[in-house]
Amino acid sequence: MNLKNDGHDLPMTMFRTYRLRGLIFALAAGAALATNPLDARADAGFKSWISDFYSTAAKAGISRSTYEKAFAGVSAPDRTVLEKAAYQPEFKSQIWDYLDSRVNPYTVKVGREMLARHGRTLAALENHFGVDKHVLLAIWSMESNYGAVLEKRDRLHHVPQALATLAWGDPKRAKFARTQLIAALKILQSGEISPNHLTGSWAGAMGHTQFIPSSYLLYKVDADGNGSADIWNSVPDALATAANLLKKNGWQTGKTWGYEAVLPRGAAKYDGQTKTLAQWAALGFTRPNGKPFPRGGDRAELKLMAGANGPAFLMTRNFFVIKRYNAADSYALGVGLLADQIAGYGGVHQRWPRPNGTLDIVEKFELQTKLKQLGYYEGEIDGNFGSGSKAAITAIQQRLGMQADGQPSQSLLNALR
Repeated sequence: MNLKNDGHDLPMTMFRTYRLRGLIFALAAGAALATNPLDARADAGFKSWISDFYSTAAKAGISRSTYEKAFAGVSAPDRTVLEKAAYQPEFKSQIWDYLDSRVNPYTVKVGREMLARHGRTLAALENHFGVDKHVLLAIWSMESNYGAVLEKRDRLHHVPQALATLAWGDPKRAKFARTQLIAALKILQSGEISPNHLTGSWAGAMGHTQFIPSSYLLYKVDADGNGSADIWNSVPDALATAANLLKKNGWQTGKTWGYEAVLPRGAAKYDGQTKTLAQWAALGFTRPNGKPFPRGGDRAELKLMAGANGPAFLMTRNFFVIKRYNAADSYALGVGLLADQIAGYGGVHQRWPRPNGTLDIVEKFELQTKLKQLGYYEGEIDGNFGSGSKAAITAIQQRLGMQADGQPSQSLLNALR
């Protein structure tokens, strides 16, 4: 295995959003739709921004030919970028809903299938970087559903256009987007990927493991030895690049990300504090499975992800290393929990404080299975209630004489049982 790393350190940051809404009006004669003059002015302003930004790109070493390739055929901002930026589930969803959609029997099953399929690669990466192979699988799942997202080409964005849209359209994100755009242009200029294949998310995250351009330049690894770190098409390259990020940010080999803990009475006041595991044990913290905390000298931070009425977690160093990939606590917890379950253990033993009448993840799978058995649902049994599941629920609610709101519920599941 050829493992090569090169690149330049560029800043990573979180950012906020704003929404641009188009305006449509009817012509008085014939009621035909015309192009909005505001949209036309916006398009002209965007093209002007692209033209003006070349001087900045040139100072960073970007050639005119690379720049023209990057924006060939781009004449307007990608407005869906601004819309998608308005919703970030790591920060908006309830923790249990967020985890249900990402850590469930489906993602565990596919993770184990991928472990069997890419076992030799994962073992080599674990040996080389010291990063748990199950954590790499969990990141792959969380970032692109084990690459399935990349197959939906209509949902991907042309990275230079997406980043230019953010740089032009949102002053609060302009610095981030300009930095990432320069990095994306450097990737294109290096020949790592063709312009047509330089695709990613609305924020420019790319490939199987969703690296923003600056992080790609910093951590990219050519694991398959073909001369290119192709995180878009090469699973070894993508997983190696993820492992390299974790290693360089301080991953502790052979140690876990944290422990679920039973919160002693009155101990919620310690939320956010850091102590050794031995000190936490002395305060009455225990593990749900009854096992002692290993390595009492390891330091851990108490996190109450759903308040004092939910499960408690003592997060060790590796939890915060995972957050270098995505800064949300819910993301890092999801990676840790999914990794453990792919490995064959773990899971949250204590119940989340879900509203009365709602379903846990096991019950969500049961409801979807029953809907499919009854012929109302044809999709994947994955615990996610999208349009197909909601349509099926509405139909069977109508048949049963229930309120047809399309929402999964304990009452509906009981009726089907």
